[in-house]
Amino acid sequence: MTDPTPPAAASPPESIDAVAARLDAQGYLADRRLATAVFLGLSLGRPLFVEGDAGVGKTELAKAIAAAMGAPLIRLQCHEGLDIAQAAYEWDAARQLLHVRLAEAGGRVDRPELAASLYGRDMLLARPLLKALESERPAVLLIDEIDRADEPFEAFLLEVLSDWQITIPELGTVRARHRPCVVITSNRTREIHDALKRRCLYHWLDYPDAEREYAIVMRRVPHAPQTLARQAVAFVQRVRALEPFKAPGVAETIDWVEALLALRLQTLDPQAIDDTLGVLLKYREDLARLQGGEAARLLSALPDR
Repeated sequence: MTDPTPPAAASPPESIDAVAARLDAQGYLADRRLATAVFLGLSLGRPLFVEGDAGVGKTELAKAIAAAMGAPLIRLQCHEGLDIAQAAYEWDAARQLLHVRLAEAGGRVDRPELAASLYGRDMLLARPLLKALESERPAVLLIDEIDRADEPFEAFLLEVLSDWQITIPELGTVRARHRPCVVITSNRTREIHDALKRRCLYHWLDYPDAEREYAIVMRRVPHAPQTLARQAVAFVQRVRALEPFKAPGVAETIDWVEALLALRLQTLDPQAIDDTLGVLLKYREDLARLQGGEAARLLSALPDR
């Protein structure tokens, strides 16, 4: 996916503080370590491999970098069975067939010439990896949730990340016009091969502490009552400490606060928590554990009550 109307390109940030300020201007609050990783990735031209639990802001980081740099965002969403045709390029079979039929209808078919014309650049459909290399301006390439893709796809990525090129057997080697800023994310559902990680700068993105999460919530839901936002963040922090099957991420905290606002609540109460836990938790076992007495106990222990 490509941003159809990217903003005007910005010059590279000159310092770590400048990176943090630019991300902040896009509504993304990065701590010093993350801002340093982004600065080094931009300065050294190295891919940034961001690993962490779902919902901590990995994908949003790439979006914020693109917006801060005034760069087009090109996103490759990984999934099981992802192949070159979906990730890099695919021959336009329908156009090739039409080309053959038009040539035959014209009555003058030079088969070697026709065969060569079927594999020109105009017959090629660019997918995210090729789009990033061919982009007329430096792009941000987001390779999202690479742990969902199969291991052979990692091997294909090595050429792209090492030499910034893609070899197409029928056409030749396509080299990058501009080296893209690459952000690779992983939820760590499986280990990624060392050969790929060695080509990247690594950053583990953890859940934020309560103050930073509160700041993020207020940035994303500025009309939320401060008391409600603080109570919601404190409750989520305590839920994570219980180590549920799937801990709620920052994205779920934001969704929950928005849901509580939709119910026109000003503060948390046990009934509201029971009614809306499905916004925060996504597994039946976690819901069964929290609904009722446990949720009320956590709520009663919150410091702002």
